[in-house]
Amino acid sequence: MTHPSHVPIARRARAHLRRVDPVIARVMESVGPYRPADRTGGSHLHSLIRAIVFQQLSGKAAATIHARFLDLLPDRDPTADAILALSDARMREAGLSRQKIGYLRDLAAKVHSGALPLDHVETLSDDDLIAHLVQVKGIGKWTAQMFLMFKLGRVDVLPELDLGIQNAIKRAYRKRRVGPKDVLRIGASWSPYSSIACWYLWRSLDNQG
Repeated sequence: MTHPSHVPIARRARAHLRRVDPVIARVMESVGPYRPADRTGGSHLHSLIRAIVFQQLSGKAAATIHARFLDLLPDRDPTADAILALSDARMREAGLSRQKIGYLRDLAAKVHSGALPLDHVETLSDDDLIAHLVQVKGIGKWTAQMFLMFKLGRVDVLPELDLGIQNAIKRAYRKRRVGPKDVLRIGASWSPYSSIACWYLWRSLDNQG
């Protein structure tokens, strides 16, 4: 069920995308109504922790490690102080790699010191927020863009590094190869609704099995 707040923007987005890009118009027709998932719950810090844990792992394995990590924390509440209080050994027991432990410690340390305040992120532009987040080891542009799209609900994000988007464009536009520059070039006309175009492209991959 589409969330009520998405209805007007979805209507405007579909009209815009149909007008500017006939290929996306066909993709939208094949996928059907826009039904975004509810934004991920929990704090901004928890969303970033989850993004780090899930990097380069299958969903099931990552979910297991994420759950074990939360079990180490008081009330399963991932605060910066609680993470900094954990030993490396306990985090390794939860299944986290040495590299990801380093990433989580860097994130927690920056939040704890105030170098990475997360309570005002809604006030930042997309570009400023990406620059803000990539200070953290283990958070690159793609992770920051996923945070913008799925945690903050920003509607004009074009994740040019996303392999799913590259593959969906390759299929829909009948291209032999698609890289980040191609995504930016082909997707330039989708603004200010790039996130919604991407939702349709991701769903188009689901449809093709």
